[in-house]
Amino acid sequence: MRTTDMSIRVFLLFAAVFGPSSAVAQSYPAKPIRVIAPFPPGGGTDLMARTMAQKLTEAWGQQVVVDNRPGAGGMLGTDIAAKAAPDGYTLLINSSSSLVIGPNLVRKPLYDPLRDLAPVILIGSAPNVLVVHPSVPARSVKELIALAKRKPGEINYASNGSGTLSHLTGELFKLQAQINMVHVAYKGGPPAVIDLVAGHISALFAAFPTVSGQVRAGKLRALAVSSSIRASAAP
Repeated sequence: MRTTDMSIRVFLLFAAVFGPSSAVAQSYPAKPIRVIAPFPPGGGTDLMARTMAQKLTEAWGQQVVVDNRPGAGGMLGTDIAAKAAPDGYTLLINSSSSLVIGPNLVRKPLYDPLRDLAPVILIGSAPNVLVVHPSVPARSVKELIALAKRKPGEINYASNGSGTLSHLTGELFKLQAQINMVHVAYKGGPPAVIDLVAGHISALFAAFPTVSGQVRAGKLRALAVSSSIRASAAP
């Protein structure tokens, strides 16, 4: 298989581009700030948003509140942020799923990331990790591929939603390994993890922070990371 880096990158963006009468020209921030996280609570993007919100609250002396708006692979919350008042009081913490992938997969995207959002900073990067339920008789990627070839169409894998990075990582894996696994889309990583731990699905590509606790507890088995180099958090 070719080496392909499918790490998730998380960005902080101002919701909409500042207008000529921007409040930033005044003493900023002068009121509470909303940070939209377009994925469910408990996922990697949400955890980064809450950590960042706490630090910004301490630094600015203004409350910074996380507002989870999941749906459509992150595009629903991104659209809400893009249409917010361009005054700097609505921020968006987002990933490549709804900034790069989503708008290029739909015919008429609701927003244009380059036109409607102003980037602030790249917060971090985390690899997707391939995890399976402990009942799956595979302890390596090689064994999982062999299992899928013996049972074409019988193994399912979950994703954070159609068009997300976890979905495309799974499809790329199927293509390169020449196997047939059934895709099951969820509204974010946490609901997918719940069903995976319960044994309702077999495998999942997820950002490592989303599944690290279950992996360490032995509730899920990690087989590999999707980055082009090893992950120090998951040696």
